Amino acid sequence: MKIAVPTKENNHIDDHFGHCEFYTIYTISDQNVILTKERLESPQGCGCKSNIAYDLAEMGVSIMLAGGIGEGAINKLASQNIEVIRNCKGNDDEIVSEYLAGNINDGGSSCAAHASHDGDEGHVCNH
Repeated sequence: MKIAVPTKENNHIDDHFGHCEFYTIYTISDQNVILTKERLESPQGCGCKSNIAYDLAEMGVSIMLAGGIGEGAINKLASQNIEVIRNCKGNDDEIVSEYLAGNINDGGSSCAAHASHDGDEGHVCNH
């Protein structure tokens, strides 16, 4: 199994999927142990308008642990059989470990429900 995490500085989950600096891709063993981590550069701009869902699917990603994410991006990821767990916060490694332990559930938050940054106050991902 592979898990993707939209990442910002200090290896923390970015609050906005489409604005992350890069994606951290975790390869997980059958025993739910992290085997490897790799970095995938993020296309800049809205996640629902990029090819990131296809790129992640090509890498074998099946789970996305995200902070805020819009419905358009969720739909694109779902079309590539990538399940999205929303409203994750904190250190990437810790969140992935908590998910593997069964302690993380979908928070139901989308990008329209949290404060944006970089002057995008009116941005709503519903393309």
